[in-house]
Amino acid sequence: MLDNLINLVKEHAGDAIINNPAIPNEKNDDAIKTTGESILNSLKSQASGGDMSSLMNMFQGGDAASSPVASAVQGNVASDLAKKFGLDSGAAGNIASSLIPMVMNKFVNKTNDPNDSSFDLGDIMKNIGGGGGGGIGGMISNFLK
Repeated sequence: MLDNLINLVKEHAGDAIINNPAIPNEKNDDAIKTTGESILNSLKSQASGGDMSSLMNMFQGGDAASSPVASAVQGNVASDLAKKFGLDSGAAGNIASSLIPMVMNKFVNKTNDPNDSSFDLGDIMKNIGGGGGGGIGGMISNFLK
């Protein structure tokens, strides 16, 4: 799942990362990977923190980019980019605010698209909530079916 998430970030990284002078070209791949990892870690944090209703609402459709989950993801991505690449908070925030809404909407759309197998809700829930059919991930996955 992480590889697919990193590829999704890469598809939308144009102006936010690749054409951004704040991130040197030789660091583009690392910034994309950091962003993907930060998204996954943010989702895991949301699940372990018990914010199940926000996660469920995000995956049930609508505008994922305006969900509380996406807002938390955006803040975490900005923080991780600032720490890893020595960016000031404004530059890191600009990257996250231009990239994360697109990525989160695509992520949820791909998850809900029966013709797109790049993201599977059951696999996502296993990755963020732990456990196969049980645990937090299993409960969310069963609820959303």
